[in-house]
Amino acid sequence: MNKAAYIFLALITLLTSCNSEGEYKFTSEVPDLTMPGNGLSFNEIKDYKDYKIIATHFRNDKNELRYILANEIAFKAFSRNTAFPVGSKIVKIGWNTQQMPNYGSAIEAKEVHRIEYMIKDSKSFSQNPGNWGYARFVKKDGKYSSWNKKTLSCISCHNLAKNNDYLFTRFQQLQ
Repeated sequence: MNKAAYIFLALITLLTSCNSEGEYKFTSEVPDLTMPGNGLSFNEIKDYKDYKIIATHFRNDKNELRYILANEIAFKAFSRNTAFPVGSKIVKIGWNTQQMPNYGSAIEAKEVHRIEYMIKDSKSFSQNPGNWGYARFVKKDGKYSSWNKKTLSCISCHNLAKNNDYLFTRFQQLQ
């Protein structure tokens, strides 16, 4: 090959290895797990570490700190206060907590012990309120497993948030 061909191939390689926005993208290695009953896989949210944090919650009854993240589609809906379109994904990461070792009057996240998500899909979940599908993956002894109770309890609980498109989370926008 001549010098021009090598330069052309190097340029093509460089251009295809960067995305157009120049942003760093991260794909998580997630276990090959599927939610019983609806077929949602952990792999569906393999890019969740690139989602935007939209809220945090603390559940007193579970002593759990929760980070709520949204994919780009859902984030736009949150930030514009519009309806969630098909393709919206909301991820909840549940952490157990501990007292901060260097600041005794504060708590911090310790270990992830659950990752859950909702996906808006009017074809696959037309029978669910709001067309949301639910998945839960719990972590015990360092390994994830699919939640074996299916999603009926997810649906019944989220029915309490019917007036907010079945989401408990409200966008915690910085002022």
